[in-house]
Amino acid sequence: MSIAQNPLSVEVTLPREDVALVTVEGHLDLDTATEFQAHLANQLHHGRRHFLLDLSAVPFMDSSGMNIILRVYQEARGLPGSVHVINPTPAVRRVLDLTGVSITVPVSEKVDEALALIDRPQRAPQDEEA
Repeated sequence: MSIAQNPLSVEVTLPREDVALVTVEGHLDLDTATEFQAHLANQLHHGRRHFLLDLSAVPFMDSSGMNIILRVYQEARGLPGSVHVINPTPAVRRVLDLTGVSITVPVSEKVDEALALIDRPQRAPQDEEA
């Protein structure tokens, strides 16, 4: 019943062949998490390694949505790939911050910022000179 009250809209665009920009609108909760998961799994199946999750139109997210973000983060890291949250609403940002997810999953204000992070070579701490 609540799915009709709070429908989820998910749009996927490809800024690059290996990057999926997933724009989400609506509540990310127990009722809509499976749909969100299906979109991400489809992109993984099609070879996307980097995920930009635009949550600027998500007024509410519970642990179901957060768990899916963490799950895709773990899968993408194994590729190797990455997940970035883009411009979360204040309520979603609060959930990400309180749970520590924002420490693990980078949060950017704009898509271009996240793309720049993807393009930046990753250096291991032992590679840095003293």
